Amino acid sequence: MNIRQTRFWKHLMRDKFALLALGVIVIYFLVALVVWFNRSELATLSTFRVGPANMPGFTTPTIEQRIDFTEFYLESISGALRKSDPEAALREIDIVKLNIVEIPVAEIQKNADQAYVSFDKLLASEEGGFDLELLQQFESQVDAFYVEPSGWDGFVRSFLLVLGTDRQGRSISLRAMFSTLVAIQIGFVTAFVSVFIGTLLGTAAGLYGGMLDHVVIWLYTTFSSIPNIVLLVLLAYMFKGSTYDNTLLPVYVAFCATYWIGVCRVIRGETIKIRDLEYVDAARVLGLSKFYTLWRHIWPNVSHLMLINFSLLFIGAIKSEVILSFLGLGVKEVPSWGIMISQSSSEVVNGFFWQIGTATAFMFFLVVAFNIVSDFLQDVFDPKHI
Repeated sequence: MNIRQTRFWKHLMRDKFALLALGVIVIYFLVALVVWFNRSELATLSTFRVGPANMPGFTTPTIEQRIDFTEFYLESISGALRKSDPEAALREIDIVKLNIVEIPVAEIQKNADQAYVSFDKLLASEEGGFDLELLQQFESQVDAFYVEPSGWDGFVRSFLLVLGTDRQGRSISLRAMFSTLVAIQIGFVTAFVSVFIGTLLGTAAGLYGGMLDHVVIWLYTTFSSIPNIVLLVLLAYMFKGSTYDNTLLPVYVAFCATYWIGVCRVIRGETIKIRDLEYVDAARVLGLSKFYTLWRHIWPNVSHLMLINFSLLFIGAIKSEVILSFLGLGVKEVPSWGIMISQSSSEVVNGFFWQIGTATAFMFFLVVAFNIVSDFLQDVFDPKHI
């Protein structure tokens, strides 16, 4: 184990915040990994209705909400009974992991009529305050139509409802979990490609100088004048109608085309400083090639900048994706935190904060964790801090 690795682990064991932040990041990556291996199934499931609209999560619903939610489940039964083939319609009721009791249709019809009687009495008692005993009776009558899942199915249904539902009755927790994969994908691809391009161009320009240096300066000066949003709109129209339409590719290209600029500038400046040091001059006098100088002296000494910029670009790409998706310019076909925040605008007006709160919380903890790790990496690897 070299000196840098030893210093890294020694500092990590002492820095509890960095250790906790790394744990949070690992959890996010594990969630993204689980979603990746089940992405087709989870993408489909995230579009299904799992309950009533705007259902709160783990908090206790109000009396009005309890009535609305119970009415939703009763209407699902009543709507099936009105079909030409009620038995088949009852079997087709699609509320994830929630099954209908297997009793004759006539008995279900009778029980539904009795439930509506209780519902009408409950609404009649509204002026003097809802009758709680009548509400409990109404809920019991409706609950009798369904078989609550147990075991793994019960766990899945509890997970789907733990953070509530959006205005279309879709699971907020599942959509936030799927959005984690989208965020990790965009952050990792953007950061990796940008750091790779920025490091390659920055070190080459700083070491070789001359015409190559002028070309690199012209490149990053030109690209830095193009806003991400304008470039993304242009790419979205370029890919429209192609096989890459409504994919993440336009987002990748737009971010990678501009995010490498900051890395290139920083690493070019550091390379110019390193190339004038004595040990680099010694390598030149010994007749060693410039590629050897890059490999042996330049890249190892700018590795801390690569790591720090990777973590900074990772969270920068995630935040930019959220903003662009909120504006309708980023991710479209799959759930993302930006889309969740955008879709929650009408819910917030009505005092429902579960969707926007969940998306914001998921993004907040990941961004804070990467910020802590970025500071930690700078303290450990930056020569100025040693």
